[in-house]
Amino acid sequence: MSIDDEMKQALVTFTIESLELLQDMEDCLLTIENGEDQSERINAIFRAAHTIKGSSGLFGLDHIVRFTHVVESVLDALRDGVLEVTPELVAILLPCCDQIALLIRAVADGNTDEDPDLTVAGDELLAKLRPFLEQPDFAKEVVAAGPDRVETIGGGGVMESGNWHISLRFGSDSLRNGMDPLSFIRYLSTLGTLVNLTTISEAIPPAEQMDPETNYLGFEIDIKSEAGKEALENVFEFVREDSLIHILPLESAIGEYIELIRALPEDDTYLGELLVKSGVLTRRELEEGLSQQQATTEPTKSAQPIGEILVEQQSVQQPLVNAALEKQKQIKDNKARENQSIRVDAERLDKLIDLIGELVISSAGVNLRASQTAQTALLEATGEMMRLVEEVRDSALQLRMVPIGTTFSRFQRVVRDVSKELGKDIALAISGGETEVDKSVVEKIGDPLMHLVRNAMDHGIESAEVRRENGKSAQGTLRLNAYHESGVIVIEVQDDGGGLNRERILAKAIEKGLIQPDAKLTDQEVYALIFEPGFSTAQQISNLSGRGVGMDVVKRNVTDLRGSIEVDSAQNVGTTVRIRLPLTLAIIDGFLVGVGKASFVIPLDRVVECVELSHDDDEHDYMDLRGEVLPFIRLKKLFGVPGESARRANVVVVEVAGAKTGLVVDRLLGEFQTVIKPLGKLFGHVQGLGGSTILGSGEVALILDIPVLVGAFEQYMVRGFAA
Repeated sequence: MSIDDEMKQALVTFTIESLELLQDMEDCLLTIENGEDQSERINAIFRAAHTIKGSSGLFGLDHIVRFTHVVESVLDALRDGVLEVTPELVAILLPCCDQIALLIRAVADGNTDEDPDLTVAGDELLAKLRPFLEQPDFAKEVVAAGPDRVETIGGGGVMESGNWHISLRFGSDSLRNGMDPLSFIRYLSTLGTLVNLTTISEAIPPAEQMDPETNYLGFEIDIKSEAGKEALENVFEFVREDSLIHILPLESAIGEYIELIRALPEDDTYLGELLVKSGVLTRRELEEGLSQQQATTEPTKSAQPIGEILVEQQSVQQPLVNAALEKQKQIKDNKARENQSIRVDAERLDKLIDLIGELVISSAGVNLRASQTAQTALLEATGEMMRLVEEVRDSALQLRMVPIGTTFSRFQRVVRDVSKELGKDIALAISGGETEVDKSVVEKIGDPLMHLVRNAMDHGIESAEVRRENGKSAQGTLRLNAYHESGVIVIEVQDDGGGLNRERILAKAIEKGLIQPDAKLTDQEVYALIFEPGFSTAQQISNLSGRGVGMDVVKRNVTDLRGSIEVDSAQNVGTTVRIRLPLTLAIIDGFLVGVGKASFVIPLDRVVECVELSHDDDEHDYMDLRGEVLPFIRLKKLFGVPGESARRANVVVVEVAGAKTGLVVDRLLGEFQTVIKPLGKLFGHVQGLGGSTILGSGEVALILDIPVLVGAFEQYMVRGFAA
């Protein structure tokens, strides 16, 4: 791999990880706004901003560094207690997260230079941030200074606070050797401001015993300097061997160095290296400590910890060693987790699953031919091969599974912003976030969920005044829930609002000609009408909803995912929209049936039971199923399938949104699992087909899209004409 390729790959990793950090920042900001666990969350927000800024600097993305540094300065003031968490501050920091995300996405798109439009938008946000800073002109100063003002982490690290305490005990022969202690102090003052200088004269003997060429003085110095510890130590290069020199951060600055240690990049697990990189220890001090460790270690005993030695030598304070030990443990834990996981390009994973799908089809063909030979040994071998192939397939599909909680958490921001826009007090509750589903399903379910959440907030949950009048709490609750059920994932969007008005829905449906005035519909059928195109019972049109556009798109998106959607509602209690989706879009558990000369696959999660069609029922398009009227669809007639019909037909009972429908077929061929192949454009106009697959015999079977098929049939039954 060339350097350019490595840089491109590093940039990809940078954008992915930075966007993940921004999502964490947003989640933490929303959490602290609610007053939960503030100190830890604020530290996490600061570390995320600091990491993004530092990583941006490595790639020379100075425009990201400049903007993020101002945000970090505000977060630093927040962390130090200079600023308090207020809704106004959070309201500015959230758009700042969005701005950083835009800058990073621009880099992901290949634009590493500064975008003038984004710069203008960023300057507007920085102008809003400045009033929150302790010094109003501070942000302006930081922006003007650019990346040179960014603190760096490296050997002899630099900190903007730069507060050091220097304890000097010059050797007694320093004057005799031509070294003037005051000249060193004067030179030291060129590196910063001497805040305090105390002369230690305890070693001065009585006058009659004093030697004029012997040095008896020591000094305790506090200096404020931008120089690092190593630069300060170099001042005393020529007297270091004969003198006692300790350079330590002031007690008041220890907290800042601890934070610096915590923010170090995770590229070294050695305690001494961490202390050197933070700037509180020089390389020479570390080497001296290591030399002492080796010299004092007995063969049969373990070595004294280097941290203890450095503290005993007064090279570093104990709190800083403790912070470095914590950082060391964090790095080791993170590296252990990294060793357990690896990032894989999604396209590679998709290709692997496609190949495994072909392997499933081929192995099914081999198994079919083996069964035709009736050779026991061959059947056993192919049976074992089928078992292993299925295990490989399941393992590969598991690689694409991700928790849906990541998608749910993104709605925290949506609920916050929309509730403020509507003037309502709405809380979001999330459960089942650990439920796993195929990554492709997660990517495609975001938009439908977004519309359902916005619709529930706009039309479902009442204002605080109305809720109080109805005996409810002023704050409404919107709940997102997910769980597994019979091989599918169920996602619920639930609100505790006023519920759907059945009579208003019926009146609107009759007005639009969707149903006949005398139609007798169940609650489920009435609520399903809200998914009809152009249907809306909203009395007022808002920026969010009310135009009758969206709910039909939600249903179409869900059905495109081979899913179904249903609604439960109770007046003044609330509404629950329930979406059922397959765990994966690549494989289907199906029930194979024969119709004439064709084969069809019915998704197994839709199948309730199979019954034989009697001669009496064969004359109608419905049958009596244990006292229940069951309408059915004749697939042979619907799709115009050629071939002779079976003497005794069968009915496969399927269920959609709680309603049962029968599918009349000629042959029941049993359950099987297969790979889904997309249909060509030729079949685009045919309703009720969701894909195709190849059987072991090489025959092509069509996969039925049961919700679409039954929906078209119900429209025919309700309206009295073909859809």
